[in-house]
Amino acid sequence: MTTSPAADLLAAASVDEAVLALRPDYRALLVVVEGLHPAAGDAVSEELLVRAEEHARELLAADPVEELPHIAAWREAYRSFGAKPQRTRNSLEALTRRAPQGLPRVNRLTDVYNAVSVLHQMPLGGEDLDRYTGPPRLVRAVGDEPFDTSAGGEPVVEHPEAGEVVWRDDAGVTCRRWNWRQGRRTQLTGATTTAIFILDALDPMADDALHAAADDLVGHLGTAGPPLTSARRLLAV
Repeated sequence: MTTSPAADLLAAASVDEAVLALRPDYRALLVVVEGLHPAAGDAVSEELLVRAEEHARELLAADPVEELPHIAAWREAYRSFGAKPQRTRNSLEALTRRAPQGLPRVNRLTDVYNAVSVLHQMPLGGEDLDRYTGPPRLVRAVGDEPFDTSAGGEPVVEHPEAGEVVWRDDAGVTCRRWNWRQGRRTQLTGATTTAIFILDALDPMADDALHAAADDLVGHLGTAGPPLTSARRLLAV
């Protein structure tokens, strides 16, 4: 029996026990989408962004951003490995704070996943699967792993702090501080046709809400061009 590269990669993905010891309630839903059609933003992605911006305004009119349930949970998760959430904001908090003034317009692929992140209130990252070397693993860093990023507009290689929670593959770190900053090596580009999306959840988010967000993501990505192929795997205790 043969399997696809996407299926093999999902089967090999993992969350290290040292991470689960920090947050036993953590779950990651990995979604691989093949057959993507790179394009600029369109009416579908724009409508989704506008909905997300309005949703953030409604949330923040009722509660301070740090008291929104899912953002509060991620702030506690960051504290568990020594990060200061006031200085290092998880991707969900950063987008929710920015949304009332307007979310970035990058390209159709990035715009859709940013909007879904805000609408479903979960950190969500997308990366070019063809740029991966080996499967994704969530681990606590040793501290010498390379992280390809930029500073002052110039490419640089940094290293995570020892004990930091990072996503990595065989070549190095792909995302620092759980879901804070993605690297350049695996970032989505205008040529991306196969992507892996990582949807992060902590209590009080339930698994059915996690899958609903994935359905929303794949459904909106599939409105442009021929049907997409997708596969997913839930990583949990």
